[in-house]
Parts: sequence; structure tokens; C-alpha cells
Amino acid sequence: MAVAAPVCDFGWKAPGFQLPGTDGKLWRLEDVAGPKGTLIVFMCNHCPYVKAILDRLIRDAIELRAHGIGVAAINSNDAAAYPEDSFEGMKTLTLPFPYLHDETQQVARAWGAACTPDFFGFNAAGELQYRGRLDSSGKQAAPDARRELFDAMVQIATTGQGPRDQVAAMGCSIKWKAE
Repeated sequence: MAVAAPVCDFGWKAPGFQLPGTDGKLWRLEDVAGPKGTLIVFMCNHCPYVKAILDRLIRDAIELRAHGIGVAAINSNDAAAYPEDSFEGMKTLTLPFPYLHDETQQVARAWGAACTPDFFGFNAAGELQYRGRLDSSGKQAAPDARRELFDAMVQIATTGQGPRDQVAAMGCSIKWKAE
């Protein structure tokens, strides 16, 4: 079921976390943070929205590093219901940034993550400045699609402020565990 993420709550400060990565390390938010900002994306392995944008996300993450932006991804989906999203399944993806496992779903709940992918772009002070989509092409790459996430994060790295006009990300709902 497709779900849209909420609009950006400018200035919101993210709760910290300590999560295991597919690289065998424990990662905290401050470990991921770049000198000019941080991008956290909630994603998973099975979602067709994530699969459709993964190559563009990887491209943007690599290029954002040169702008001082740290990037990490968090998978919070219920792996019992979606085995492809298990920690072992996560290890099948080769990513140029940490891929973290939120098995308890506490981080996703604390952050208000809604869908996969769901992007949270912070400035150097750790203030939320972007909660939009990757680009306007959605699940089908379009060669002339404006790189909304990339442009917003470069703007944040340069000015500390994100664009005021943002289009919410859309994707599969987070697969919550039964209460």
C-alpha cells in the first residue's frame, strides 16, 4: 500500500540511535553525520519503490559525500512478515553508506518514519531541513527529472536551510510488527 511521508517539520531534532550495520559495526547518528549535514533514509529490500530508486540513491549518496553530507539507511520493517528485509537479507545489498537494522522498530517510531523510502535531511546543526522525495520520476527513472533530494541537500550543505517547497516522498508503508 502506497503511503506519503509527512511534510518537513523544519528544525526538528532527531532522537539518537545505536543500530547494527551490515558491516558488523554499531552506528550512532553522530557517527553518520557529515560536517555539513546528514541524510537518513528509511528503506528496505523488498519495496518496489526502493528498488526503483536505489541506483539513483546510490549515485546521489556518493556525490553528496563530496559536499560534506553523511548518509545512512535504516531498515525497520518486520522481517518475520517480510523475510527479504531480514538482517541477513540486508547484507545482500552493496551500498556506499551504512545500512542499519532497527529490529525493535523503536527508531522508526521515534522518528515518525512512514514509508520506504522516507528521507530525512539535516543541516550541520542537526535540524531537519528536508523531508521530500528523491526526484520527480518516481518509480521510473526519467533522464530530465530534477534531482530534488540532491539539490536540497547541496543547498542545506551550503546555506544550512532546506527548500521551503518540498514534495513528500511516497512508498510502501513501514511494515510494523503486531503489537
